[in-house]
Amino acid sequence: MRSSIAFALFAAFAAAGCSKTPDPAKAEPVLGKASDLPGHESLKVDNSHKEGPRTLSGESYIRSYLFLFGGLSPIDSQTALRGSGTTADTSLFDTWSDYLGALGMPDYREDIARSTQTNALMIAAFERIGVALCDRATEHDLKSGLTPATVFTFKKTATMPTRAEFDERFDVLHRRFLGYPAKLAPTDRGSRFFTVFSDASGTAADAGVRLTGQDAGWTAVCYGLIRHPEFHLY
Repeated sequence: MRSSIAFALFAAFAAAGCSKTPDPAKAEPVLGKASDLPGHESLKVDNSHKEGPRTLSGESYIRSYLFLFGGLSPIDSQTALRGSGTTADTSLFDTWSDYLGALGMPDYREDIARSTQTNALMIAAFERIGVALCDRATEHDLKSGLTPATVFTFKKTATMPTRAEFDERFDVLHRRFLGYPAKLAPTDRGSRFFTVFSDASGTAADAGVRLTGQDAGWTAVCYGLIRHPEFHLY
């Protein structure tokens, strides 16, 4: 009799342990409006028209170019951009005075006011200066290996870089031109620029170009960054 009672009690305790009530499902968070929060009832919503990306004043870009070229004065940077002074070199860059009007700068001698709107000529002038900057920086930093380096502050690899080696060096340029690490870019920017680098690096020595191999590849990357909307627009 006692054994039967003990067995019954054991079975009851076992059943109670196995029939533990499951935890209630966690409630999904309810998304509401900011005005539903205490103290935010009178919060206004900004529905005004927003302007699109805009360019800065011409002085800002000139200052950026001078900084990228190593902090030179306008005259010194003009000399560096013109190179040896031969016809082949001066075709990259003329003089600052040839570009100021295209950059939208005022010329009070001729009673020309500052340009208030970005136009195609202005963008082309920015691009031409950027291309000259990249070419001269490649010749100085990579092709000739002069120090201190201005833009390409890293060493080339002995052979064509792997993707990891490219990413390490690309991040240096990305931080310099756009101001933040490449891995934080909203798109897979590294893959696209690696394709640009690889295609440009395949230029042949007899193609009649100024730069070949890795020099041409890194110059193409520089072209892309100095033309990037994040460099020009805000």
